[in-house]
Amino acid sequence: MDPANEQKRSLQQAAAHRPTPRTTREASRGESRRSGKHHPAEMTVLLSPSSSLFLAKPSAVAKGRAAAVTCFSGPSLSVGREDQEGVAVVVGRRALASAAAVASVLGFAGRGLAANQGLLAGRVPGLSEPDENGWRTYRRPDDKSGGHGVGWSPIIPYSFKVPDGWDEVPVSIADLGGTEIDLRFANPKEGRLFVIVAPVRRFADDLDDATIEKIGSPEKVITAFGPEVIGENVEGKVLSSETAAHSGRTYYQFELEPPHVFITATAAGNRLYLFSVTANGLQWKRHYKDLKQIAQSFRVV
Repeated sequence: MDPANEQKRSLQQAAAHRPTPRTTREASRGESRRSGKHHPAEMTVLLSPSSSLFLAKPSAVAKGRAAAVTCFSGPSLSVGREDQEGVAVVVGRRALASAAAVASVLGFAGRGLAANQGLLAGRVPGLSEPDENGWRTYRRPDDKSGGHGVGWSPIIPYSFKVPDGWDEVPVSIADLGGTEIDLRFANPKEGRLFVIVAPVRRFADDLDDATIEKIGSPEKVITAFGPEVIGENVEGKVLSSETAAHSGRTYYQFELEPPHVFITATAAGNRLYLFSVTANGLQWKRHYKDLKQIAQSFRVV
């Protein structure tokens, strides 16, 4: 036989019995099938230079297997670029811990930003955390919008206390109470309140530094302004009338029925303040003490 042909046939036979080249990953998978052992699937975590974090979806994660976390550093990274510098693969429990750490960074970073911007769920600007008795103090923010147009001084802030569970209710421009309703609060199970801040010039021309005493007696004030609160004449509906003084300012306090309502009135600067706390019959019966305490807590700061 020709030696050249013999050599050619030997090379062909050797090539036929040579194993097909496989990648390291494929070889590992084959070894897993033969040995019955499972290697973890991979999940890619991308970290950008600007410190923003991105999580890529796991690649072929099988049920019951631990996920590996592959970390890439550097700009414009994409899934599957395993040849980049700074690659680290963490498997098993360490992988789960790393994934949890990344998730916690994402979560807490977001919550911290929300807290700095005052955007946490349920957060009402001006409303404090509950005190030891479960009551919150609301103080009108100094920069809150509102007022009565050009030429009017800023509204002097006011404050009051409410039990935990009371929240601010948006005031609509179509509110039946008019544009002088500055704030509404409510608890659907206990009652509701609102604050009217009205220009004193509606009632007098010479009261730039008004006090409630200058505006009138308790009887005159409730007769003149009570209808603005309850929407009808107050004759025969005033159950009680009291006068209180706090930090040199006088407050008139009234209880009316019907409807069930507490009204606190005072004046400051060039405005009259009317604070109304009301409830339906069942709420009034169950929460009378708290509703009265809310009404008596009103102060102009």
